[in-house]
Amino acid sequence: MNFFLWSTIKPFLEILILSYVIYRILVFFQGTRAFQVLKGVTYLLVCFFLSQLLGFDTLNWLLTKFFAISILVFVIIFQQEIRQGLARLGQGHLFTVFLEESELIALIDELTDAVFKLSDKKTGCLIAIEREAKLNTYIESGIPLDALIGTEIVQTIFKHDSPMHDGGLIIRGPRIIAAACLFPLSDNQNLSKIIGTRHRAALGLTEQTDAVTIMVSEETGEISIACDGKFIPITGPERLQSSLRDLLIVHTGAKK
Repeated sequence: MNFFLWSTIKPFLEILILSYVIYRILVFFQGTRAFQVLKGVTYLLVCFFLSQLLGFDTLNWLLTKFFAISILVFVIIFQQEIRQGLARLGQGHLFTVFLEESELIALIDELTDAVFKLSDKKTGCLIAIEREAKLNTYIESGIPLDALIGTEIVQTIFKHDSPMHDGGLIIRGPRIIAAACLFPLSDNQNLSKIIGTRHRAALGLTEQTDAVTIMVSEETGEISIACDGKFIPITGPERLQSSLRDLLIVHTGAKK
């Protein structure tokens, strides 16, 4: 009886596991150039099965030859993503791990300290915090990093003599993933003409993703947060901390 029950449940369990793994792989690739290639391969697979079903011998022969060399083609196309994926797999990042509230608070404190020290020196900065939408496309445009967030490293990145001070810094979880990243500029026609490129980039990223951005003006030292295509003015450390807690801790709790 137990053997019969297991043989009945086993196929459904395998399908469930495979479906979850495939879903996580698709989520992992989402936001990269490789995701578009994956979509194209999916269409080819559908055509392949249809050609077999309908008896299209010529089309079936061509697709069979294509898939025979597809492993080599995929390795060439996906070499960067495969390398990143294996590295993340070793670090346990392929499957999403949520930060505990205490870890988020520590991260917010480090960012607040770094941002206000940059503000005091009138050193411009642009920091993006990834939430649910992956920022892989923008990560690929910058310089890859893999470092824990700390006041000193954030200040070092945005020093004027640093090769990484131009562009944005991207944070994923507790780590800095990339610096000198290019963000899309906002197309909002209602923005003041005196708003600079850094602010437009901060706003533009939040118009296209659910990321939270923090910026410091190089001219005035003023600090702002951008989220959902809107600016939140920051008047002091407590204001920055409370705003980030509302945006990050509540958001993470909702995802859980």
